[in-house]
Amino acid sequence: MSGTDKFKNDGEKVIGMAKEAAGGATDNDKLQAEGRANQTKADLKQAGEDIKDAFRG
Repeated sequence: MSGTDKFKNDGEKVIGMAKEAAGGATDNDKLQAEGRANQTKADLKQAGEDIKDAFRG
């Protein structure tokens, strides 16, 4: 996996965490859900990259 992919996935996860926290602070359920979705998406992308790396090495 390239460092760029990991960096992008980590960035997306951090953005999701921030959205979830902001949604919680403002009682905005939609923003919280969007933040959790961003985190899940980043985790899935990272898992896919890890699987590809396992088969390469």
